[in-house]
Amino acid sequence: QGIFIAPAVVNGIVYTISDDDYIYDLNATNGSLIWSRNFFHQGTAASSPAVANDIVYFGIIWAFSTYHIVALNATNGSTIWGYSFGVITMSSPAVAGGVVYVGAHNYKVYALNATNGSWIWNYTTGGAVSSSPAVANNVVYVGSNDNKIYALNATTGSLIWSYTTGGIVASPAVAGGIVYVGSGDNNVYAFYTDTILPYIAFGAGTENNNTAFNR
Repeated sequence: QGIFIAPAVVNGIVYTISDDDYIYDLNATNGSLIWSRNFFHQGTAASSPAVANDIVYFGIIWAFSTYHIVALNATNGSTIWGYSFGVITMSSPAVAGGVVYVGAHNYKVYALNATNGSWIWNYTTGGAVSSSPAVANNVVYVGSNDNKIYALNATTGSLIWSYTTGGIVASPAVAGGIVYVGSGDNNVYAFYTDTILPYIAFGAGTENNNTAFNR
């Protein structure tokens, strides 16, 4: 079966998910199998795993699955907890400060306790959230199929700012105080983390088609 999901590599271990509905835990040096788990009874995984504090987190794509995000013991693959959204998730989870942040196709972004999976908050966008969140300085940045990028307070889930692009927004990345994100309108946007105004937009497929905006 194919492997179309990016792996996670932590402490010399590769965590990867295959279309055969298994998650594999491999030695990063020699590729030997440490453990594997089959999730055929749960549904196919469609998000990249995230690993933090010896726990592996990943989302499930099947709407009728028992769980839609699962936390496994990174040492032996045993299930620690699972949480159901009632819909699929293709969003790869982000873990920060003991909290798991993940989007779902019910238009919501969730914050769950990383240890036991208990609900902390959720925020409702205007479209399915396939984008994977990025977390920096207590702010969650995430795109939505409503063509917006959102900045949410990581503690409370309250909206800090949002910006409407011309297409479905991809997964953001944060570096050096700037949020970078691609959009279905063929642009890549860059935002200062402390303002809703874009710093720059670059049109994909063209040369020098970049527009700077006033801060």
